[in-house]
Amino acid sequence: MSQTDHDALLGRLDGKKHIYPLVVYYEDTDAGGIVYHANYLAFAERARSAMLNLLGFTNRIVAERHKVAIAVRHCTVDFRRAAQLEDRLTVESRVIKLGGASLGFEQKVMRDGQELVVIEIYLACMSLEELRAQRLPEELRTVFSHYLDVNKD
Repeated sequence: MSQTDHDALLGRLDGKKHIYPLVVYYEDTDAGGIVYHANYLAFAERARSAMLNLLGFTNRIVAERHKVAIAVRHCTVDFRRAAQLEDRLTVESRVIKLGGASLGFEQKVMRDGQELVVIEIYLACMSLEELRAQRLPEELRTVFSHYLDVNKD
C-alpha cells in the first residue's frame, strides 16, 4: 500500500476539522441491523487516532517519546438518529478546548450531511509512570493549537 493510499484511510483535514470516512459493518450492528450505541464511541476513537496520525503522531509515538497517554476523562453523547448496516458515514472532529493537561473535542457522526450522533469528549494527558495528570507535551499542544475551533456550528 502506498503512503497516499494509507493517508486516504486516515481521512482528511478540512480547515479546522478532520473528516474520517467509515462504513457500517455487520459487526457494528445489533440484531436489527442498527449500529449498537457503544460503537459510536469506537468510531469517534478511530477518528481521533486517525487525526493524530495525520498530524504526524501516533498513540505509540506519544507514549514512547513522552511517557504519556491520552485518556478519556468525560464525554456526553447525544443520539439523534440511527445508523444502519452498510451506511457510509463520516466522523467530523473539531478541537474545542486546549488546556494545560487536557484536550476537548466535538465529534459528529454524519450520514449525507445529517447529524446522527454528537459527542463532546474531554481527554486528559496522563503520565504512564505515575498514572496522574501531566502537562500536554509541547509539540502536541503546538499542533493541536492550529486546529482549535471554539465556534459552534
